[in-house]
Amino acid sequence: MTPTRTRRWRGVVAVALVLAAAGLLAKRQALLSLATVGIVFAAYHRLTPPPSASLAVDRAVSDSSPSDGDRVEVTVTLRNEGSDTLFDCRVVDGVPPALAVVEDTARHATVLRPGASTTFGYTVVARHGTHTFEPTTVVARDVAGNWTLTDEVAAGDSIELDCTTPMSDSPLRPQTLDAVGELTASASGEGLEFAQVREYRRGDAPGRIDWNRYAATGDLTTVEFREQRSAAVLVLVDARACACRSPPDGTHAVDAAVSATEQLVDRLQRDRNHVGVASLGPDPCYVAPGVGRDHRLHLLDTLATHPSFVATPTGEDPPVDDQFDHLLERLGDETQVVVVSPATDDAVVAGVRRLEAHGHLATVISPDVTADGTAGERLAAAERRSRLYRLRKLGIPVVAWSLDDPLALAVADTREVGV
Repeated sequence: MTPTRTRRWRGVVAVALVLAAAGLLAKRQALLSLATVGIVFAAYHRLTPPPSASLAVDRAVSDSSPSDGDRVEVTVTLRNEGSDTLFDCRVVDGVPPALAVVEDTARHATVLRPGASTTFGYTVVARHGTHTFEPTTVVARDVAGNWTLTDEVAAGDSIELDCTTPMSDSPLRPQTLDAVGELTASASGEGLEFAQVREYRRGDAPGRIDWNRYAATGDLTTVEFREQRSAAVLVLVDARACACRSPPDGTHAVDAAVSATEQLVDRLQRDRNHVGVASLGPDPCYVAPGVGRDHRLHLLDTLATHPSFVATPTGEDPPVDDQFDHLLERLGDETQVVVVSPATDDAVVAGVRRLEAHGHLATVISPDVTADGTAGERLAAAERRSRLYRLRKLGIPVVAWSLDDPLALAVADTREVGV
């Protein structure tokens, strides 16, 4: 913590000199006494050394994996591990931007002596997504108010609220790579799922011969299985200005899209698929599909830090056609795309059609951020439904995600009805 002067006593010397001059001219002892007091305060302020502080923060939550809408109690403990007393210590906890404090307050003020600690708490409402707490901001002053110490203190244990439901299925389509994974390919070969029995051919592996049939009939046959292959998947987040929407007191579309992308990255990589992330918006992002733990951490860090994935537009959007042109230049031949968009305009429909026309199978996940209050809101909701209907008519799978439900449930429902 670097101390800075507050300049609180800046005018004391000037006032003291004026009082001393007035006392001499008027020959008034009282004015001279007041001037002496002012000089003493000025000297004290000059001679007081800056304080030092060493602080530590611990944070605890009542539930680290809540459901959407649950209340989560947060408890913060601040310890003074330094040797100076902090006479005016003010604390603001780093509440995740997407969460709202609904009970008590994330602010606290106290006097903190060396070795002492103070604890305060507040309650937030969980929303869809993974929410990481930011560092706690501390502002402290000395007893004279001459010095201010300001610092951001990270909690000892990094805590996040994971308000997501693990996906048991993924919305991928059968466009695969020549690598082992969890998608069932149409070709037969090595795998786990039975495909067919055919006549024995010279060179077939002995382990694939149906010895039971041979023992019963004397016929040599070979069992084939469907191959399990991995897919190359790019998750494309619509973060354009027109997509920065949210219903009243609801989850923002970009926050929901980032949450969906985090869940997809986790699920798809567990299925040994090659996964990448990209965005549409004023500051486009592109991370090519890859595999491995380091790549997964890179994707999650990108989602947490890249300026594309924020709930407020960061500038003017480039033309959508140009953005899809750049995207198509980067995509591999066998890469399919999962587009996460609230579908607030026709441009995203045209972009998805271009992906399909260039041989990249597309799937759309559309978080619903529309409302049914005013006539304009109802019209926007009807236009969104129309866009999703047009995509389905083209044979493109669409996951219409109500933010009142987990994404996993929406994906499962889409698989069940086959849309």
